[in-house]
Amino acid sequence: MLVIRSALFNLCFMTLTPLFSLLVILFRPFGFSAAWFWARMWSQSIFALLRLLCGIRIEIEGREHFPDHPCVVVAKHQSAAETVAMPLLVPPYTWVLKRELFNIPFFGWALALMGTIGIRRGSPREAIKQVMQDGGKRLESGFWVVIFPEGTRSSVGTTGQYQPGGVILAQKAGVGILPMAHNAGALWPKRGFIKKPGTITFRFLPYIPADEVVAARRNDLMQQLQTDIEAHTRELGG
Repeated sequence: MLVIRSALFNLCFMTLTPLFSLLVILFRPFGFSAAWFWARMWSQSIFALLRLLCGIRIEIEGREHFPDHPCVVVAKHQSAAETVAMPLLVPPYTWVLKRELFNIPFFGWALALMGTIGIRRGSPREAIKQVMQDGGKRLESGFWVVIFPEGTRSSVGTTGQYQPGGVILAQKAGVGILPMAHNAGALWPKRGFIKKPGTITFRFLPYIPADEVVAARRNDLMQQLQTDIEAHTRELGG
């Protein structure tokens, strides 16, 4: 039964994602808010299906840590679930992700039109420069910036190499950092076909104000973020 339910969900996911991506593309000329509405509808639809077909619920902890102004969200990356959920978790934002995703029909095109920052991971120096330039502009325009410091999804119980882009951006732009941990990989595994029933918990950790970010030594702040995010991820079972 679990296999059948997962197969049905995967089929719905592959059908709905290009459909909602097309709606984002069609409504983008009418402004960001019009397109953002469909991005959130996509997230809500996918998680409604996850609950109905796979028995997966979501729980959000730590909203009290949200600042009332744009910041950099530094999040654990171990599943597709956190990328799908992000429009439901934080205010309008832009992602930092690998540029190759823009080549995905409809979904990638929608990402590009929404101002997503696509970097070439083969050129770290150019990637950092682009994150600083484009990320700074997005923050100035009132958008949050979401970064997965590991760059790619890590398996449950493992830690990828944390990259400094999010910290550098926050320090250069003079904004705070909001860390996020979760256990999504335990229920929606990396490259996993089977979706396991249970609760995905997205946990936002205490906000690090801009003055503390700017004053911190970069390596020390990177280590603090990695230690805190990984510890809470393990606590949640991720």
